[in-house]
Amino acid sequence: MSVTSANRLELLQIADAVAREKLIDPSLVIEAMEESLAKAARSRYGAEYDIRAKIDRKTGDLEMTRVRTVVEEVENHFTEMTVEDAKAHLDAPEVGNEIIDELPPLDFGRIAAQSAKQVIMQKVREAERERQYEEFKDRVGEIINGIVKRVEYGNVIVDVGRGEAVLRRDQLINREAYRNGDRIRAYIRDVRSEVRGPQIFLSRTAPEFMAELFKMEVPEIYDGIIEIKAVARDPGSRAKIGVISYDNSIDPVGACVGMRGSRVQAVVNELQGEKIDIIPWNDDAPTFLVNALQPAEVAKVVFDEDAERIEVVVPDDQLSLAIGRRGQNVRLASQLTGFDIDIMTEAEESERRQAEFAERSNLFMETMNVDEMVAQLLVSEGFATLEEVAYVEVDELLSIDGFDQGTAEELQARARESLDELNAKAVEKARELGVQQDLFDYEGLTPQMILTLAEDGIKTLEDFATCADWELAGGYTTVDGKRVKDDGLLEKYDMGLEEAQNLVMGARVQLGWLTQEELDAQNAVEEEEETEEEAEA
Repeated sequence: MSVTSANRLELLQIADAVAREKLIDPSLVIEAMEESLAKAARSRYGAEYDIRAKIDRKTGDLEMTRVRTVVEEVENHFTEMTVEDAKAHLDAPEVGNEIIDELPPLDFGRIAAQSAKQVIMQKVREAERERQYEEFKDRVGEIINGIVKRVEYGNVIVDVGRGEAVLRRDQLINREAYRNGDRIRAYIRDVRSEVRGPQIFLSRTAPEFMAELFKMEVPEIYDGIIEIKAVARDPGSRAKIGVISYDNSIDPVGACVGMRGSRVQAVVNELQGEKIDIIPWNDDAPTFLVNALQPAEVAKVVFDEDAERIEVVVPDDQLSLAIGRRGQNVRLASQLTGFDIDIMTEAEESERRQAEFAERSNLFMETMNVDEMVAQLLVSEGFATLEEVAYVEVDELLSIDGFDQGTAEELQARARESLDELNAKAVEKARELGVQQDLFDYEGLTPQMILTLAEDGIKTLEDFATCADWELAGGYTTVDGKRVKDDGLLEKYDMGLEEAQNLVMGARVQLGWLTQEELDAQNAVEEEEETEEEAEA
């Protein structure tokens, strides 16, 4: 292949044709040609040389040059030369100057031409992939229509016009089967630029897919009058969506259902008959949960915001309806609200309350040496621990029927005496376990807390400072999509996460691991982040 004998404009015409066909910038094709021609020339002159090719963008003229750089000490004689040697080429050479020698025209052999072609094709493919990534990277979250190109190991490869997308089998609705040529609608879940090119990942099981389908069918959602606040799906079977209207004259549930169910039915048909419960959103979590558990009736809701758990009590005959087949109803309600849900019947709750009542009554009877009636009166008024009885305002005890000043003072004295005995025993046992004085002296930890820590191997203030807040107060960890309870060492003493964090960080300051100024700065940053998250929510 002799470039000199070829029509100079032919290179530009080829570049323009390839660029139009692949929908990429013609300059990228010319750059690929320059690189390929340089590579072909190096295969003739030697791979060690720095040979460059330059194609004139207007005339198509090809210029081949060898470049050497002026350096102080030569390491590569093929691409470098000293200042002294460079004087033969330049009047006043300096380090960093380039010596450019024009190469004569040459005929490329068949192998060199083939190599050049491969370089061009590779560069064109890279440019095409880059264009595809740039086109789709901002379309994540959209619904796209495509045609099934092929099915590989259960994964559906979809032709989306200017590229291919992958619909993995775990993102397909159950019972769905596609063949070549079928039209398909899916949600763009992710677009990633990987080594083998951009990968477009689709989904038909994502909750967002259902939300986007409703946006297409319900004009009020598209216009922002109605908002879908949450979606929970069991793909192909059942789904729940929470909707809210910002116009008091528009019913969000009715608008989503449509005349004779036409709007919701269009979504159901697209999702292979998936049943959809449309639920009015409420900012009050317990109220929203009651709506989410429909059609089951709810008798009582106990909300633990710190633990992100909701306890639901239902009539005995409503238990199976609230749980749903294979736990589907309660599982979807949990996903929709974002809280773990414990469901029990009224009989189970009554039994548990009676057991707690008896346990607390026995605690007061044994530790304070009071009769059963007095113990039960204390429990009935909400007292659960000795500390509450010992240090509560006397007026609260006097408000209990039958309790006079003398009785209240005697109860408090007995509670404090019992606490002192328990604390003394705890200190004695903790010392036997090897607890150091610095942990006893640390403010905020009771003797019984210190004993509990010692039994877990935490015997010094330094040991305590290495603890995480959740290790002390407990919390929840998500494992395989399910929230798992982590028991805290001091959780039984009603220690919350914030209190645990303050105690641990205070220990670190006392030990000199960080300064109070650093702690204050860290707290300020965390408060600012929490404020931003609340504003976004």
